[in-house]
Amino acid sequence: MRNKFLGTGEPGWRPVRKILVVLSGLRFAVVYDVSVAWKAAVSAVALLVFALAGHWRDFLIVLVATGQMLAVELINSAIEGVCDFLVDREDRRIKAIKDMAAAGAGIGIAFWLLVIVWEAGYLFDAWPGP
Repeated sequence: MRNKFLGTGEPGWRPVRKILVVLSGLRFAVVYDVSVAWKAAVSAVALLVFALAGHWRDFLIVLVATGQMLAVELINSAIEGVCDFLVDREDRRIKAIKDMAAAGAGIGIAFWLLVIVWEAGYLFDAWPGP
């Protein structure tokens, strides 16, 4: 893949290669990051329940919430990984950076949980629909 800033690597756009890189990153996160793995598992179960129930609007809402939560969680994990790679001792600036990334992930997770609980309530008639 070409590095647009350094001008190194192979020229050209290769969408299949990009998709493989995305899948590789997701696999790595699920295998080596427990926080990503359990959220992906809960999401898969929730999506399966909504798909089997035929509630496609609810399925799509949960899918979008899951996508944004996983994206934020992966960015948080990447930021933490870069910080740990660059600085191997305790540093208050690195702590602040990691705390801000964790706060972003926490907000994403809170909204994801809200969507899952809300949509599950509709599915199981815990409260009236729209």
